[in-house]
Amino acid sequence: MKVFKKLQQARVALLDANLKKSGKNKFAGFEYFELGDFMPTINKIFLEVGLCGVVHFTNDYAILTIYDADSETGEHIEFRSPLVLAENAKGQLIQSMGSTHTYFRRYLFLLAMDIVEADTVDALPQKETPKAPPAAAPKVIEQKKEVDPAQQAFFVDKAIEEGKQCESLANLSSLWKNNQKQIDEIKATNKDEFTRLQTAFAEIKSKLQE
Repeated sequence: MKVFKKLQQARVALLDANLKKSGKNKFAGFEYFELGDFMPTINKIFLEVGLCGVVHFTNDYAILTIYDADSETGEHIEFRSPLVLAENAKGQLIQSMGSTHTYFRRYLFLLAMDIVEADTVDALPQKETPKAPPAAAPKVIEQKKEVDPAQQAFFVDKAIEEGKQCESLANLSSLWKNNQKQIDEIKATNKDEFTRLQTAFAEIKSKLQE
C-alpha cells in the first residue's frame, strides 16, 4: 500500500526539519514538544507527499486517520488511543474537553510520526516508597515438656535391668552413652530417679571390676 511508503517518507522528511521543543516543565526540569512545534511542519510535509491527517473522537477512543490523498479507494492508516478526559480542577467542563483534544492530537501525531521524546514518566520525580521496618526475628519459645515420673521410673528400671546383663565395663559404658539424652532429662527433672540409676550403675560397675 502506497500510504505506508508515503508515511515513511514523511517521517524521514520530519527528521531533517530540526524541530525545537518549546514546552518546558519547570517542576521536573525537562522540555517537550508542544503541538505548535511540529504541526505546521507536518502539514507541509503531508502536502508534499500526498497525505492528510484527520483526528476524531468516539466515546471510547481518540483516533488519528492518515489518508493517502492520491488514492481513489481511500487507503489509510489508523492510530488510536483509549480516551481519557484531561483533569482541570479549576476550569469548566468545556475547558477540560478542549485540553483533552489538544493532548490527544499531540500524542497521536507523536505516535504516527515516530517523534521521540524523553520518557516524561521517568523524568518526573518519583516518590520513594517507604521501606517497611525489618521484621522482628521470630522468638523461639521453649516448650516445657511435661514430666511423667512413672515413665521415668520405668526407664530407670529398664536401664538397670539392661545394665545387669552387661558382661563388661565397655558394654555398660556404651549403654549409658547411648541413653545419655534421656538420662540428662531425668537428671534435670527427677533427682531421685537419677540418683537411683546412678547408684545402680555404680554397683554394677563395681561387680564388673571384681
